[in-house]
Amino acid sequence: MTDLAPLRRALLSVSDKTGLTDLAQALAARGVEILSTGGSARTLREAGIAVRDVADLTGFPEMMDGRVKTLHPKVHGGLLALRDDAGHVAAMEEHGIAPIDLLVVNLYPFEDTVAKGADYETCIENIDIGGPAMIRAAAKNHGHVTTLVDVEDYGALLAELEANDGQTTLAFRRRMAQIAYARTGAYDAAVSSWMAEAIGEATPRRRVFAGTLAQGLRYGENPHQGAAFYVDGSDRPGVAQAEQLQGKALSYNNINDTDAAFELVSEFDPGVEAACAIIKHANPCGVGTGISLLSAYRKAFDCDRTSAFGGIVALNRPLDGATAEAIAEIFTEVVIAPGADADARTIFARKKNLRLLVTPALAATDAPGLAWRQVSGGLLVQDRDNGVRGPDDLKVVTKKAPDADQMADLLFAWKVAKHVKSNAIVYVRDRATVGVGAGQMSRVDSALIAAKKAERMAEDLGLPEPLTRGSAVASDAFFPFPDGLLEAAAAGASCVIQPGGSMRDDEVIAAADEAGLAMVFTGMRHFRH
Repeated sequence: MTDLAPLRRALLSVSDKTGLTDLAQALAARGVEILSTGGSARTLREAGIAVRDVADLTGFPEMMDGRVKTLHPKVHGGLLALRDDAGHVAAMEEHGIAPIDLLVVNLYPFEDTVAKGADYETCIENIDIGGPAMIRAAAKNHGHVTTLVDVEDYGALLAELEANDGQTTLAFRRRMAQIAYARTGAYDAAVSSWMAEAIGEATPRRRVFAGTLAQGLRYGENPHQGAAFYVDGSDRPGVAQAEQLQGKALSYNNINDTDAAFELVSEFDPGVEAACAIIKHANPCGVGTGISLLSAYRKAFDCDRTSAFGGIVALNRPLDGATAEAIAEIFTEVVIAPGADADARTIFARKKNLRLLVTPALAATDAPGLAWRQVSGGLLVQDRDNGVRGPDDLKVVTKKAPDADQMADLLFAWKVAKHVKSNAIVYVRDRATVGVGAGQMSRVDSALIAAKKAERMAEDLGLPEPLTRGSAVASDAFFPFPDGLLEAAAAGASCVIQPGGSMRDDEVIAAADEAGLAMVFTGMRHFRH
């Protein structure tokens, strides 16, 4: 294995033809012989570039609708042969195998085919076989062969050749080999994941997740932790699909919190009402809806003004100037919305560090998908929590039934509680949170903390009493005892929404009746850890 390896012969066989002719012209200008296949060869010839068909090299035509064209010893021998091994060199001479020093391959667009909703047979036909086989062979032999699988590396190759008199360094070949193996690994992951879903295999024996680097991050949750952001190639709107219009680079915590904010605000239909969610440390500190984004933002802000400082703001409609002006009154880390008008952009331009992200659409919160997290020695994989409940799904279990206004607040509170860390208690009044208790070991403590926050905000706003008086309250899981429910009643809640299902449901219902509360069961839990 030597440091510098000359480049005399290249095999170019790509599905994505971007940059192909420019690369081939630059290689030809250096005297590199170019081999190619099918559509790539036609593209090169049309550009006036001399090219030799792989079929001419192997002595076998492309056959079986192109399924067989590069699976041949003269291709794989040329890629795998060790140039400094006498036995390999002798075998090449005996069988007329010429070395191939550069392989440029990008694969059949399997992921794009699946994303377009193609049928099973079409997806199968877009599984590349020869490409991955050549990539693995060339990457294994990176001591002598350079492997390129991404268009963005064409320029780096040409710069490498310019710097080293038509040769590549071992360091460069190693880096390209790592990228190559990551690509084939991600490709196989996409195929296996699609096939598991297609055949209804919910828990396949082996599952692989893959991502593409979107950006390196200065650090993770804390400065001593390295971090990076990878995207999984899905078209689900959110942080990964967003365009950052201004502000500093996003941090690890920014991305995590912005994702939480956007997922929450996407619960609210922009055609029905404007919505705003303010997130701090992945928990909502205020959520509101209104006839305008400005009114929704002010309602969300008035839930917990202290925690909103330095928070993440998500909107379900394009950001307008009036709302931008209000948001800019305090320090805000990130604003994400499905668009922003010219006035909003001008206002935010005065806040150089504020990150403004726009997305193509809201996320479909009821869409299927997988969520996973790492644990020591493994991965926990589950379906995304896409459960929703409407008025027809609720069961009134108390003597008193909620009226129409209470029902609207209950459903609002239920949507928010889904996005609050357990144990979650959410007080809502007039379609705005007025107290949020998150992440406590006891549901009673969550109820108390949320009520205390509401009391503090009433003092700050000069209100005669906390807005929890007459509020609706949501609990993400059942009340195991009446105590948590009674704390909510003491805070002034008039109605309750919870999953039900406790061994002591009868006691909890009796306590609600005695306190004069209306209560409904959802039959669905929303734990969030």
